[in-house]
Amino acid sequence: MVDIDTPKARAELEAAFAAYEAALLANDIEALNRLFWQSPLTLRYGVRELQYSHAEIADFRRRRGPINQRRALRNTRITTFGQDFGVANTEYLPHGSNRIGRQSQTWVRTDEGWKIVAAHVSFVET
Repeated sequence: MVDIDTPKARAELEAAFAAYEAALLANDIEALNRLFWQSPLTLRYGVRELQYSHAEIADFRRRRGPINQRRALRNTRITTFGQDFGVANTEYLPHGSNRIGRQSQTWVRTDEGWKIVAAHVSFVET
């Protein structure tokens, strides 16, 4: 049986998730790129776009440039499975909007630390 939410792994993943959120709000594109696994297998399903490698994700962020990412998180769930795998899911409310967004991330511990290997962002249809 795999250990779920061991305190050390859970705290590390919570810190990585917080670093991602801080980088997102600061439009720190390089920090965001560092948090994704540098692999052609990495993927991100965005609200209007699909990226199928770290290179495509990084290129998308650079081309898009800085945008207003202010938001409030709610119903955040972070779960680790063993010491090296975890998921983070949250709902978010964009600043000045009544839309409800959803974000899911699959994280894996690598030699360089926790990295996002798959991500999904969408909005609840109202």
